[in-house]
Amino acid sequence: MNYIPVKRILCFVSVIKKFPTKFPKNLTAILVQNYSAFKPIEGFTQKLPRKKRLFLMAGISNKVSNRLALEKSPYLLQHSTNPVDWYPWGNEAFSRAVKENKLIFLSVGYSTCHWCHVMEKESFENEEIAKIMNENFVCVKVDREERPDVDKLYMLFVQPIFGGTYFPPSDFHERPGFKSVLLILAEQWRENRQKFSENGRKIMDYIEQSSSLDNSILNPSAVNPPDISCIEKCYNSLFKSYEKNYGGFSEAPKFPHLVNLNFLFHLYAREPKSERGKTALAMCIHTLKMMANGGIHDHIGKGFSRYSVDNKWHVPHFEKMLYDQGQLAVSYATAYLTTKNQFFSEVLEGILSYVDRDLSHPDGGFYSAEDADSLSAPDSTEKKEGAFYVWTYEDIKKHLPQKIPESSELTYADVFCEYFNVKANGNVNPSKDPHNELKNQNVLIITDSEAAVAAKFNLSEERVKQILDESKKILFNLRAKRPRPHLDDKILTSWNGLMISGYAKAGQVLGNSHYVQRAIGAAKFIRQHLYKNDTKTLLRSCYKSSDNTISQIATPINGFLDDYAFLIRGLLDLYEASFDPIWIEWAESLQETQDTLFWDEGGAGYFSSPSGDSSILVRMKEDHDGAEPCGNSVSVSNLLRLGAYLDKAEYKDRAGKLLAAFTSRLKKMPVILPEMVSALLLYHDGPTQILITGKKTDPDTAALLNVVQSRFIPNRILALIDDDKESILYKKNDIIRTIKPVHGHSTAYVCHHHTCSLPINTREELAKLLDESK
Repeated sequence: MNYIPVKRILCFVSVIKKFPTKFPKNLTAILVQNYSAFKPIEGFTQKLPRKKRLFLMAGISNKVSNRLALEKSPYLLQHSTNPVDWYPWGNEAFSRAVKENKLIFLSVGYSTCHWCHVMEKESFENEEIAKIMNENFVCVKVDREERPDVDKLYMLFVQPIFGGTYFPPSDFHERPGFKSVLLILAEQWRENRQKFSENGRKIMDYIEQSSSLDNSILNPSAVNPPDISCIEKCYNSLFKSYEKNYGGFSEAPKFPHLVNLNFLFHLYAREPKSERGKTALAMCIHTLKMMANGGIHDHIGKGFSRYSVDNKWHVPHFEKMLYDQGQLAVSYATAYLTTKNQFFSEVLEGILSYVDRDLSHPDGGFYSAEDADSLSAPDSTEKKEGAFYVWTYEDIKKHLPQKIPESSELTYADVFCEYFNVKANGNVNPSKDPHNELKNQNVLIITDSEAAVAAKFNLSEERVKQILDESKKILFNLRAKRPRPHLDDKILTSWNGLMISGYAKAGQVLGNSHYVQRAIGAAKFIRQHLYKNDTKTLLRSCYKSSDNTISQIATPINGFLDDYAFLIRGLLDLYEASFDPIWIEWAESLQETQDTLFWDEGGAGYFSSPSGDSSILVRMKEDHDGAEPCGNSVSVSNLLRLGAYLDKAEYKDRAGKLLAAFTSRLKKMPVILPEMVSALLLYHDGPTQILITGKKTDPDTAALLNVVQSRFIPNRILALIDDDKESILYKKNDIIRTIKPVHGHSTAYVCHHHTCSLPINTREELAKLLDESK
């Protein structure tokens, strides 16, 4: 069976002697996901006592609601009508587990996951299984996107006493079913409680003694960062794993792994004339082309799915995640900068049009994701994966019957089917569709060029492009009438930070002021709804109410390291797109808060979670870049960039300590930290400061800025100096205070290691200097 469950099944027991507000006395976790779709009526129901609220909601929904109906997380609300007696993460559940001496069943997931829905349908909506769970366990639900600390701790660190990947509801061949697993665990807890408790104590001791990941991964005593020799090892690892036919760095399942591309782009910019540099660029460009041509790319509505189950980027799991769109926007912007190929700018614009249309709150924030599953028709009762996105051959023939005058026998459908590989019996390999949800369906994929299609049908390339564009518009409007996938309208600070970077980079690269304004709107949204001015701290999440207003849970979740690191990066990118120093000022304030809340004074590096949460046994340190870069990797480059902008040597010192702490990891396995290796290059090479003096509205200033923004210079620090003596840059940076326009004209200076070029007044001179410095 070909699938990737987002969570494996994990069981463990943890026992502590005393339970004040700390973690549960007894703990068994089985990590799985599901889907349902009920939200409480907001407003007056929130003022009623808990039992009355639950009763009222049960009456409205025609289903019995559990206590999750009082939550705001879309994932928790999806489970609010399960017969399972779910609790949210918190002391109420833990206290009951202690009082009744029961194991805790911990389920962690997110609302747009396909396999979560499968697990819910098969098990959590099963009355018999729910009865077993309710009688033997205290059942706790966690939204992994709200609480990444809980997810990481229990998925990546705690040693299981029982584990697996996925369980069907009943026994299947030699595989135990979920019902059997629950009954065995309950029986073992009753009969072998002492053994379970001993195992739990051993796990607790191990966790506390190891103090997160410091002993095995980090080097808290290291003084100096590693040298740049690890870039060769990182490059070689990526080169060996590179899949030459379709791009990417693995066989199926295939994820974008955009942190790999970031490193390779950076390596190319550092040595564009070397064979290694040229190969690095070629791997990036080929991968991004194949992804854009593949089914992982939504050719009708734009945006990208999370990953493909096959090697060709063809058949995706159809959920669309905000964090992917933000990072993909940066990657395609970089591809356009390095090639000037309009193909990449069109993909970039498509990503942002999708986010603008489908993932944007009216006040400026970005929603988290869209689901993989949806109803295949308005009168359907069962959701299917990809139903919103796929097409039958008959669909295309029916809705694209337009004749092409150049050939009386040819229709739009003929051209469309040829270009997007649409087949009469569907184009999905049955081995990639274990549940037959895509039988006779087509996932659009480009397998040939417009030129080849034009030659086959004796048409011009321009005519083929026109036909395809018109066809996509027709199908987009048709598809809009289908039932839409579930929208996870939770708004997360970290993912919004990544999307701010995407819009800011696109605004610079394409010279599009709308994109810059969109990034500004998101930053203002976070400042208003996810930032506490009195403490200068961030919150993790906020929520869209039914009337589009923004709401918050009773006890808001404090921001994690990723929230700070990704937002700081976004603000720095936003400054380089807007040149408003307020974003630098806020970034510095957030960096100071991050240093206070997350820095490990004893072992160096940043913890992923802030101090003070007694429900978390261990404060972990992320040690690898995955679907998202880790907060420590991003923080290195943030510190170096802020240090250069504000002339603060202590920021570079802290970046050095952070890199030094990861010396062992960077030397032995740099490929798991490609984002940090990129930051290491910035640390050793130093930033290239490009300082431009002049009024923002002056055409000469705009011309100089365009020269810089139309080139890929990953180590650049770009600042606009307009003689504003109140600016944070003017107050804190000695170089910025000293340089002036020459003869009253907009002037550029290129500085490296505190040495600046002669003043430059023309775009031609600046372009020549920047190109010669490669």
